Amino acid sequence: GYPSLKTVRALVYKRGYGKVSKQRIPLSDNSVITNALGKHGIYGTEDLIHEIYTVGPHFKQAANFLWPFKLSAPRGGFKCKRH
Repeated sequence: GYPSLKTVRALVYKRGYGKVSKQRIPLSDNSVITNALGKHGIYGTEDLIHEIYTVGPHFKQAANFLWPFKLSAPRGGFKCKRH
């Protein structure tokens, strides 16, 4: 299904990185986001989360700014599918 606001917020705060001149920059403060997306009206982390969650008018730029999330493997491991 669709991710909840809580899930999107947790992902961006915990594993969010921005793409600035083709480099992976951690979203440590709002100045990184403002410099890259300020011209689209996105000035901070909460603005970025709102744009992603609601699929606003500048969703494409916001999604392109975010670096793909690097997720760890499941704690219980992958389950083998046995028929």
